[in-house]
Amino acid sequence: MFADLLKVFQSRKMSALIFLGFSSGLPFYLSSKNPIQAWMSQEGVSLAAISAFSLVGLPYTLKFLWSPLLDRFVPPFLGRRRGWLLISQVGLLIAIATMSLQSPAKALQLLAINAFFIAFFSATQDILADAYRTDVLEKPELGPGASVFILGYRLAVIFTSYLPLYIAEKTSWNFFYLLMALLMLVGITTSILAPEPPREQPPRNLRDAVVLPFVDFIERNGLKKALLILLFITIYKLGDAMVKNLSTPFLLDQGLHFSQNDLALPGTLSIIAAIVGALAGGAIMAKIGVNRSLWIFAIIQAAGNLMYFALALVGKNFLLMLAAINVENFCSGLESAAFVAFLMSLCNQRFSATQYSVLSSLVAFSRDILVAPAGLWVQAIGWPAFFLLTAVLALPGLVLLPFFAPWNTSEISDSSSMSRPGLDDEDLKQ
Repeated sequence: MFADLLKVFQSRKMSALIFLGFSSGLPFYLSSKNPIQAWMSQEGVSLAAISAFSLVGLPYTLKFLWSPLLDRFVPPFLGRRRGWLLISQVGLLIAIATMSLQSPAKALQLLAINAFFIAFFSATQDILADAYRTDVLEKPELGPGASVFILGYRLAVIFTSYLPLYIAEKTSWNFFYLLMALLMLVGITTSILAPEPPREQPPRNLRDAVVLPFVDFIERNGLKKALLILLFITIYKLGDAMVKNLSTPFLLDQGLHFSQNDLALPGTLSIIAAIVGALAGGAIMAKIGVNRSLWIFAIIQAAGNLMYFALALVGKNFLLMLAAINVENFCSGLESAAFVAFLMSLCNQRFSATQYSVLSSLVAFSRDILVAPAGLWVQAIGWPAFFLLTAVLALPGLVLLPFFAPWNTSEISDSSSMSRPGLDDEDLKQ
């Protein structure tokens, strides 16, 4: 059994997935998260503008609008998944390289437009990476495939979250973005060399590509339950998103005045904490199931956010800052593991690209749009009350769980053997 598992991890597919995970994770923070927040903060951009900059992440929220087009049309090279992947990655390389020409203090609007294009091509790459992963993996490979993809993704996040603070201090932010553009060559090379997934007939027309995924989701869940699920997906990680949106300005010039070097090591360790949290979450889910994990991890996430509340009360303290960053990220990893498993369980294999993009767009709506006024809230109530609010906002999703994921529901605890609509059941009739 162990030898069979090693063979799975040593396959060409897994090599492709870890590099595609890296390519998918690389641009995510470059448009509206830690690096660009730190750059703007360093150049004196206001806290309200930094917070509102999350709006450039709108493509992550709206990516479901063009995901059916990526299912319906096939580029003339490399097939439906790899061809579109290559196009999106070349777009990313150009858009990220252009950031090396920007200056937040002199032309904030140009910076925002540039960041928007990064978010658009990044969101497109995410749609295609999820679809490729779904198409290329056999059922026994789903668990290992998800693991290596997340590993690659998190390694990229190390490059783009806190390590940039060190690179920028030693060189410049313009050089950092040029370096990140060159790293997109990893994804471009992988898309060219990756194994081709099994060829399937694209949807017959745009109507089928657009309508059938939504019809299927509502028919399987019923309208009321479907709406409650969508509301839950939107608010479940809101508290975590609020912390992540302003944690960097809080720790730097807009709050405690730590230096960029102070945050380089703790921030890098926090990625490891998130990986450990995700792995621990997977192990716990194997014992207690997805439903109960959603309940427990939401409460743990709220407790993790209180570490920032304590730091805001105490003030500048390196050890407490180190603990706050890593505890919050560990808790976030736990919560994310259960949340992703839940999202996957909702998707029909036949429509997984469009359905998953719709569900993940709701997550992005919470992460990028609902958090936009956070800077104004900080100015109104102060940092301690703000972080206390984020802990409270981590809990409302629990109110909705009894309607579709009750605590006492009997379920298969091993997430790797969860029933997946369209994979275990007969395909929907056209």
